[in-house]
Amino acid sequence: MDFRLESVNEKTLEKICAELASVLNGCKFGKIFTLARFQLAIDFRLPDSQYLLVSVEPSAPRIYLIKRRLRDLEKQSKNPTAFVMFLRKRLANSILQTIEKLENERILRFAFLTKDELGQTENYTLAAQLTGRSANLFLLDKNDFVLDGCRETFGAGQEIASRYAPPKLEEEKRRRGGEESFPQEEFASLSESLDAHYTNQEAEKNFQAKANAARNKLKQEVSKREKLGKKLNQDLEKHGDAATWKRFGDLLLANLATAKREGDKIYVTDYYDENTPLVEIEVDENVSLTGAAEKFFKRYTKARNAQAELSKRLEDLKVQLTNFNLQKAYLEEAITERDEQFLTEFTGEKIEAKPTKSREKHTKNFTGARRYNSSDGFEILVGKGSKDNDFLTFRVAKSYDLWLHAADYPGSHVIVKNPNRVEIPQKTLIEAAQMAAFFSRAKEQPKVAVHYTPKKFVNKPKGAGAGLVSLSSFKTILVEPKVSEK
Repeated sequence: MDFRLESVNEKTLEKICAELASVLNGCKFGKIFTLARFQLAIDFRLPDSQYLLVSVEPSAPRIYLIKRRLRDLEKQSKNPTAFVMFLRKRLANSILQTIEKLENERILRFAFLTKDELGQTENYTLAAQLTGRSANLFLLDKNDFVLDGCRETFGAGQEIASRYAPPKLEEEKRRRGGEESFPQEEFASLSESLDAHYTNQEAEKNFQAKANAARNKLKQEVSKREKLGKKLNQDLEKHGDAATWKRFGDLLLANLATAKREGDKIYVTDYYDENTPLVEIEVDENVSLTGAAEKFFKRYTKARNAQAELSKRLEDLKVQLTNFNLQKAYLEEAITERDEQFLTEFTGEKIEAKPTKSREKHTKNFTGARRYNSSDGFEILVGKGSKDNDFLTFRVAKSYDLWLHAADYPGSHVIVKNPNRVEIPQKTLIEAAQMAAFFSRAKEQPKVAVHYTPKKFVNKPKGAGAGLVSLSSFKTILVEPKVSEK
């Protein structure tokens, strides 16, 4: 049966109540871990690293036992809220007397007995209200008046200093009926089953959030460069055609004695055209012909310089957009393969550093590449996976080795070793390119475009995921996907 829980229903809660009572009654209230703003883990000194999880998140309120390592809870724990501090003060070392579920309600009541500073006994109740949007965790006094709440809720019996009462919205829930208890399946307890369900649900939610964050980051980078490209083209158009301005300047100087002027228009003979046509040039009527020619030459110089600079920047943008298209293909492959570490690296999240061996030893024992020899005797290395690609490119390859990769498709990085820094023969280039095409998602295509460049032009963008690179310069060759003999 497919259960898509938003919150624990009544029948499930009845079983959870019985399960918790059999384990927690008589236990001492201990440390509280703030896992999220409205999610707590409470230590009742149970064996096997068990803790009571209480979540009053409106989207998925729930309660059950979880098994966690203490150091994992401490690592996940956030700064305690005022409510948590209040619970610690009132319930520290108190004894849990009973756990009961209110009839026809998704509410559990935990009755505690404690002693105050003067040794006087006090009774408190912790009411876990798992009612969807009105979900909350209240601390009640012996007369059921609300002392404090985890969330701010409103209505009769839901506010501090009022006598506690279940939320009225729960009446609509009671009319539904027919709910089935969450299946325990192969788990040792219902708590374990619920924990597995919500852990998987949370993992999926986090994965999709990372996937969307990665997609948005890439989309923003592409959009930024597309806007810049549009602006550069507008600037290029605004400067006009350099050759036209130079021609106008030359024609004005060549027609100083014969030019005819009518207001802001000057008519000159084009001596540079074999048909010597009459050309009309617009010039401010208050400016002399030589002054106008000088202005045209200045516009020519600016347009020429701008064209050179802007064309270079547009070419760089084209290379960057090509790299981003490749990154997009890698990203979608990582999402399909559910490579969470790739997404973490791609979005620039911090990950724990792991101790690494010395570069020389690690490089020597590198097994993440297929090894081939070209017809000309050059060694060709082909990465096996994303992390292997990174290590191959940035740890194994040298500056003058040749780097290859299928254009616009995820695939292996290919390195042609070039220890003597000689020109790579054309036959070896083709063989390596064929391998790059074959070990990519484009291997079924009849012809594949492959980028190639010396390794020194391959860079690792900051925060980019495993296997993602940018190229500052490259050439492209069209080949048939194919693998030569080893």
